[in-house]
Amino acid sequence: MTLPMSDPTAWATAMNNLGMTPLGIAGQPILPDFDPALGMMTGIPPITPMMPGLGIVPPPIPPDMPVVKEIIHCKSCTLFPPNPNLPPPATRERPPGCKTVFVGGLPENGTEQIIVEVFEQCGEIIAIRKSKKNFCHIRFAEEYMVDKALYLSGYRIRLGSSTDKKDTGRLHVDFAQARDDLYEWECKQRMLAREERHRRRMEEERLRPPSPPPVVHYSDHECSIVAEKLKDDSKFSEAVQTLLTWIERGEVNRRSANNFYSMIQSANSHVRRLVNEKAAHEKDMEEAKEKFKQALSGILIQFEQIVAVYHSASKQKAWDHFTKAQRKNISVWCKQAEEIRNIHNDELMGIRREEEMEMSDDEIEETTETKETEESALVSQAEALKEENDSLRWQLDAYRNEVELLKQEQGKAHREDDPNKEQQLKLLQQALQGMQQHLLKVQEEYKRKEAELEKVKDDKLQVEKMLENLKEKETCASRLCTSSQDSDYPLEKTLNSSPIKSEREALLVGIISTFLHVHPFGASIEYICSYLHRLDNKICTSDVECLMGRLQHTFRQEMTGVGASLEKRWKFCGFEGLKLT
Repeated sequence: MTLPMSDPTAWATAMNNLGMTPLGIAGQPILPDFDPALGMMTGIPPITPMMPGLGIVPPPIPPDMPVVKEIIHCKSCTLFPPNPNLPPPATRERPPGCKTVFVGGLPENGTEQIIVEVFEQCGEIIAIRKSKKNFCHIRFAEEYMVDKALYLSGYRIRLGSSTDKKDTGRLHVDFAQARDDLYEWECKQRMLAREERHRRRMEEERLRPPSPPPVVHYSDHECSIVAEKLKDDSKFSEAVQTLLTWIERGEVNRRSANNFYSMIQSANSHVRRLVNEKAAHEKDMEEAKEKFKQALSGILIQFEQIVAVYHSASKQKAWDHFTKAQRKNISVWCKQAEEIRNIHNDELMGIRREEEMEMSDDEIEETTETKETEESALVSQAEALKEENDSLRWQLDAYRNEVELLKQEQGKAHREDDPNKEQQLKLLQQALQGMQQHLLKVQEEYKRKEAELEKVKDDKLQVEKMLENLKEKETCASRLCTSSQDSDYPLEKTLNSSPIKSEREALLVGIISTFLHVHPFGASIEYICSYLHRLDNKICTSDVECLMGRLQHTFRQEMTGVGASLEKRWKFCGFEGLKLT
């Protein structure tokens, strides 16, 4: 054909030559913006991938742009585009990994060479399976080449310039389902899944914390190495972990027991070292605390000196010579220095108070710790006895059931002269009696332990009461100290002053003396306060005890009783105290 590829009348001429009447295009050009001078359309880019010299897929076409197909000239045939007004040809659902297309509507005289000539522009062809009828299957190298081949669906093919019916046909290109494509796609999916699993595994291994090194298996050589490491202080922690793992694995037997005993002995030798290290660290900590306390007291002395400078500068003979701005700055500085000094003073007093409390708590903790250890030991023994009691009871039930079964079997068989069964019955009865006696012993021991536990609990309550009384005494002493510190009188006057500060306290002293005079063996503070509450409900027990503690020559406190019956009693000693004063 001598028609140019972009001739507007080419499609109509081709349809007339094929004996078909073109529909809906009478007198209207197919390409409205064709420019003969340029040989191309204006405003519409080339969108035909099958044009000679083009072997790549064009860019994606916008949905609002009309798709215009053109005539494709091959060496042995010509492809004429379908009517653009017709709907696009229908296709089946695309199989996964499809690389094979079905081509129908081929000319009867079409050969495999013509098929290759038409479809090799879409991409590399791997195989062609042509049927005797007018269709074939073409397998491409890549999946995107199938989309190029589908572009030719609907084209009219004509071999050469012949208009014979055997030399013409209408191509129908569709997806084909091939086993080779499916197999390759599944292999590719499995490979991708393997890569994904490998990537995830590498990511998990990267994020997983490092595992500890494996512990070697026990042998005589490794045992000697671990024994040497146990003697070295720097390698002790690693060696003792290996020893612990071997013991938990069950490597200890008669042959290796001596080796393990020597290693355990080596581990025990480090106890003294660790205790000494702890004592050294505690000593360092105490020295650091002492240094801190000394430094803090030095800083506090310097703050006192600075505050004294501010106070001396605030006196009248120096204050009158400063300007107003200078006076303001001096007053602000003085206030700031006093605040900082008070903060440091409170901190130093807090440290001293903590030290005093630690020293007082040590004595109390010794008694409480011994009581708690005894109580915990008794509780554990009681629990162990209870478990043993339960197990013996279950064994006793099992023996009883067995005896009953033997009796039933003997009654069914009616064999009274069987010596073996009688012997079994006797043995079972003896075992049953022994179990009962053992059970009674265990129950008695359990009751005895419970009684000891109750006694320990009572002792603990008494100790707690003593602790509360000691705390009340400490509060009274602190109140006395604070009251003595807050007074404006000098120390000599406070020592020489009377311990009775008011007429009310003098009345209380007289009433308490009268009460204790008729109780020559003394009375507890609760008994005394219960008597005083009848006279006045507002009297406080702690105040009464503080008042009696101040009058050491009038009242004396004594401890009576032993153990759980320990009690504090106050006695009147005014007759003896008169001689001493």
